[in-house]
Amino acid sequence: MAQARALVTSKWLVEALKVQGKMRILDTSWYLPKLRRNAKSEFKKRHIPGAAFFDIDQCCDKTSPLDHMLPSEKLFADYVGRLGVGNDTHVVVYDASEFGAFSAPRVWWMFRVFGHSAVSLLNGGFRNWEREGLPVSDKYVRPTPTEFKASLDRNWIKTYAEILDNIDTKKFQVVDARPSGRFKGVEPEPRDNTEPGHIPSSVSIPFHSFLSPSGHFLPTEQLQSLFKRSGVDLDRPICALCGSGVIACHVALAAHECGHPGVSVYDGGWSEWYTRAVPEDVISEGRGKHL
Repeated sequence: MAQARALVTSKWLVEALKVQGKMRILDTSWYLPKLRRNAKSEFKKRHIPGAAFFDIDQCCDKTSPLDHMLPSEKLFADYVGRLGVGNDTHVVVYDASEFGAFSAPRVWWMFRVFGHSAVSLLNGGFRNWEREGLPVSDKYVRPTPTEFKASLDRNWIKTYAEILDNIDTKKFQVVDARPSGRFKGVEPEPRDNTEPGHIPSSVSIPFHSFLSPSGHFLPTEQLQSLFKRSGVDLDRPICALCGSGVIACHVALAAHECGHPGVSVYDGGWSEWYTRAVPEDVISEGRGKHL
C-alpha cells in the first residue's frame, strides 16, 4: 500500500471516514504511572467513534526488563491483526494527552518500523478533536480480526552497543527528546532507581518543542529551523531516544516531515543506558560533573 502522509487533520479524517473503507482509527493513549491516568478506562468512556485501543504495554516484548520494548514481528502482526488492521489498511493513530501528541508518534513509528507505511497521525490529537466539537462515543465495536504480515526494518533500531560505539565514531547524531531538566540532570526521572543526565555528545530537543501551544506539530519550516538551531544536520543520520522509546518518536515524525524518513530510535533509551553505562558515560550538569 502506498505511503500515507504522516499528519492528517480532523477535517480530513471526518471526510475520509465517509468514503474510505480500509481504515482503522487507533487510540494509542499511554501515560506515565505518576500521572495516575488509566488510558484504557478513559478510552471506554470517550473515544473517536469506531476507534480501537492500542496498548503499548501489551504490544511489546514482555521478556525484557525494560518498559514496552518493541515486540517480535509475529507478536506485532498478531496484535494489530486482532485490531482489524491488514496490510491494505490505512491506520490513523491519536492519543488523548494534553500535549496533543504524546504516545501516538510511538505507534506511528512502530507501524513504519514493521513495514507498514500507510499510517498517519491525527494532528492535534483527541484534545483538538473534542475542541472542534466533533463526535465522541462510549460504544466499542469489536473489530473483525484479519491477517497482517510484519517485516521489521532493523536499520531503524539502535542498540546499547551501537550507541556506545557511536560516542567515538559519531556515525550518527543522537537527539534526546526528554524534557531539558532531565537531560541536564537537574530534574528527576519519572522511574525509580534512575538518575537524570544524558549520553555524551547527545543533543537535547524536548518532545514538546515540536508542538505548537494548540497541540499540533509545527509547520515544516519551523521544524527545520528547530533542528538547525539545535545543531542537528537533517542530511546526516539521526537516532532519537528518551526514557523508554515513546516520546523519542516525536523526533522521528518531525524529521520525516522535513524529508528525513529514516530516523532510528534507541529503544532501550535512558532507562537502559543508565543501568548499563560506566559513570563517565552518564553526564549530569546537575551535579557539576559525571555521576
